[in-house]
Amino acid sequence: MNHTHGRARRAGAALAALLTWAGLLAAVAGCTEGAGIDEMLGKPPSPEDTIRITPDDRAEEVGADSRLAVRVTDGRLESVRVVRVQDAERSEVAGRLSEDGRSWEPAERRLGLAAEYTVDAVARDGQGRRSARHTTFTTEVPGERFIGYVAPEHRSTVGTGMIVSLEFNRDITRRAQVERAVRVTADPPVEVRPHWFGATRLDFRPERYWEPGTRVTVDLRLRDVEGAPGVYGIQQRTFAFTVGRSQVSLVDAAAHTMEVRRDGALLATVPITAGAARSTTYNGKMVVTEMLEMTRMNGATVGFRKSDGKSEYDIPDVPHALRLTSSGTFLHGNYWADDSVFGQSNVSHGCVGLRDVKGGGADTPAGWFFDRTLVGDVVEIVRSKDRTVAPDNGLGGWNMTWADWTAGSAVR
Repeated sequence: MNHTHGRARRAGAALAALLTWAGLLAAVAGCTEGAGIDEMLGKPPSPEDTIRITPDDRAEEVGADSRLAVRVTDGRLESVRVVRVQDAERSEVAGRLSEDGRSWEPAERRLGLAAEYTVDAVARDGQGRRSARHTTFTTEVPGERFIGYVAPEHRSTVGTGMIVSLEFNRDITRRAQVERAVRVTADPPVEVRPHWFGATRLDFRPERYWEPGTRVTVDLRLRDVEGAPGVYGIQQRTFAFTVGRSQVSLVDAAAHTMEVRRDGALLATVPITAGAARSTTYNGKMVVTEMLEMTRMNGATVGFRKSDGKSEYDIPDVPHALRLTSSGTFLHGNYWADDSVFGQSNVSHGCVGLRDVKGGGADTPAGWFFDRTLVGDVVEIVRSKDRTVAPDNGLGGWNMTWADWTAGSAVR
């Protein structure tokens, strides 16, 4: 009997231990998020349980709109450091900690593309125990990119009529996003507004010509901006230019003259020849965009062909050529016309010609004007029997009213 009672007592004790263990497991199962059996037994939770980081450690091809966040289930975050490596450049990602110290998010919502991120976080739980976690992830590499070709050049000195122009290599359908990523500022301050010409060109100008001495800064923050579905920008740069003296030249096609004014004062009145009756010169304000000591001009490239299809002219050495439009209007030296035409008649194929010599002479009217010209200077043509130049033909935006210009913004 004693032996039997002893076995019963031992069996009862074992059953009690089993029930206690089962109760403990039940209690663990009913604990709040982050608790586990190790914690119930006094062991600290793992860093992965204490500090939750998204995206997951070692995640790849993470999208730009994915959420980057760090949080704790208990206690507070002591520090969070996020570093991005993009285009071989390391930079810290700015962020903010919530008031209760339990979460951190980056200041900029979107992630950089084709980048590697590392996250280092330190936290202290509700019992004062510290833990740290280190994770990494990489973001997706876009299949398509766009860039903007910018005028004028960095650190250049330009005329007062210069318009900042970006020509994109792909069609931009999300124009507001791209427009917001380009900032043009002036010192002294002046309002500068954008205007879109079609899907690939964005120009900026003030209401009136720049004041001489103005420094203009252009910030391109196009890196990872989605300009069209699946097409992202690649540029992240700042450039600047300075506005030099004011020079505006008035070409009177009917009088065959050009008045050159510097800072409002008349420098000279130069005899010219403009477009002949069947190939008249555009009217309107035009801006010098290119200066060529010598260039070739072939009529076939701009539609001037003979009945046999050959070019009406092909001059391999046109001197002192100043481009006024993208369609081919130049103000240039002319050595092949008789001297008597300058100031007397219009004989050109649409350009404005100044007397010059073969090879270009410094002491000719064309050489004199070329040496006193900057990219960005304004040439205005009046009294020609032609229409006004289109605002997107070269930098013709000065021919638009301010109301029409500002209506071309994509940001509402």
